[in-house]
Amino acid sequence: MTAVGVAAGGVVVADDVEFTAYVGTHLPRLRRLALLLCGDGHRADDVVQQAITRLYAHWRKANAADDRDAYVRAVLVRAFLNEHRRRWRLVRLVGYPAELPHRPSGRPDPETREVVWAALRRLPPRTRAVLVLRFVADRPVAEVASALRCSESNVKTLTARGLAAMRLMLGGAES
Repeated sequence: MTAVGVAAGGVVVADDVEFTAYVGTHLPRLRRLALLLCGDGHRADDVVQQAITRLYAHWRKANAADDRDAYVRAVLVRAFLNEHRRRWRLVRLVGYPAELPHRPSGRPDPETREVVWAALRRLPPRTRAVLVLRFVADRPVAEVASALRCSESNVKTLTARGLAAMRLMLGGAES
């Protein structure tokens, strides 16, 4: 670690500066991905915070990765899956999104978007993670498999089953 300067709490190291710059640049993208996975802004913020904390602890390993962005996405997806397994998530402090006031988003056809998100939220977490990474984040099968620590064929199976379930929920024909 190379010292860059001195802060009030101690020495600021180059790794800390690089980590802060990376997170500052990529935070909106990480939050968007977490929001797509969670379907809830508060849970998404928690997942991003957990992912950033883990990332900080393993920053040197992330820097050594061939594709740092893929490594960070994998950390985020794993944080989502781990958070989803926790029992405390079942505690409901506020109403479901349908019970909360709706704010306009400025995007086209908000009704359709809400219907799709409602269907996506009904999928199991791993299936939801696969669909979000494959079709929203536009990641290849191999990267999704690596992020979820499963085989490529498992990703393909989850994709097919997830799309079939979405079609059924949205009233389309099962293919």
